[in-house]
Amino acid sequence: MPLTLPDKLPAIDLLKEEHIFVMDKTRATAQDIRPLKIVILNLMPLKITTETDLVRLLSNTPLQLEVSFMKVKAHTSKNTPVEHLKAFYKDFERMRDERFDGMIITGAPVEHLDYSEVTYWDEITDIFRWARTHVTSTLYICWAAQAGLYYHYGIPKYPLDKKMFGIFKQYPLEPQLPIFRGFDDVFYMPHSRHTELRREDILNVPELRLIAESPESGVGMVMARGGREIFITGHSEYSPYTLDTEYKRDLSKGLPIGMPENYYLNDDPGLRPLVTWRAHGNLLFSNWLNYYVYQETPFNLDEIH
Repeated sequence: MPLTLPDKLPAIDLLKEEHIFVMDKTRATAQDIRPLKIVILNLMPLKITTETDLVRLLSNTPLQLEVSFMKVKAHTSKNTPVEHLKAFYKDFERMRDERFDGMIITGAPVEHLDYSEVTYWDEITDIFRWARTHVTSTLYICWAAQAGLYYHYGIPKYPLDKKMFGIFKQYPLEPQLPIFRGFDDVFYMPHSRHTELRREDILNVPELRLIAESPESGVGMVMARGGREIFITGHSEYSPYTLDTEYKRDLSKGLPIGMPENYYLNDDPGLRPLVTWRAHGNLLFSNWLNYYVYQETPFNLDEIH
């Protein structure tokens, strides 16, 4: 089944080139079916790139999805055209009375700040609270995972001596969980962050389940509330060249950046990246949509509580 996306969203043409079946809202209204309503709170600077990465993964399912985009009012993006934001995004205040089957909250380039220093901290914590009563299941990614775990469960973040940057093996700790249906004993996940969570902090909170970790990159995935909250410290949604772009951008700016680990063929930046995470990334999002959204959400969204 296709994804239903806002008319003229740039991701539509990009994904059609990849032979992914998407349709705009105009066509979708002719179908007599209740699609799953998914909202994406996109905190990344390059919003069009993040939209496309996430929509690409959401498309790999037989379920029909209606995707909306949310933004915070307290921050104005400098890297996305204002016309794009006006056309495809709504402030949280305009969506407060809506309910959704699933929600994705992205990372944000603010991890060097204490949470209280983030300009939109009050607004995003309001969204965290709202999601618990208006969304069936929420995926928190990278910084959002750290922020969500801190706000809801008091889990601190810690600065790293050097950036966690590259592709790292992850091991499912509870492979019987539906989120890992079809997974191998090890899977790979891109990481790009300056801070970390620590397993002992997670294990000390009874409401939390550490469900995936890595000897190199540490805490990988945490689950709470029976899967109504899933926190992912990496970026399974990244396209093949995202880390390459980030690495070469920082090099050109003279910033201290190490080569992404386990990424380039023969560890040679002159060669293409070796993609090792895409299959499990697709499976992760498909399992989330199937087992934690579709099979758990009520037909009448007003029954979410």
